[in-house]
Amino acid sequence: MPITDPALLKIVESRILNKLVCRKCGAKNPIGATKCRRCRSRNLRPKKKKIGVKK
Repeated sequence: MPITDPALLKIVESRILNKLVCRKCGAKNPIGATKCRRCRSRNLRPKKKKIGVKK
């Protein structure tokens, strides 16, 4: 079920999608992190921001 309400979409983006993912271990980190909370690697990437319907 896609999210159509703009206010709800903004909440979802801030709570779920604004994360950094470690390329080494896959842990989710806060958006302001400089290194991974689990393995201490500095190789972080932003989480992919695709919202859609699962097929």
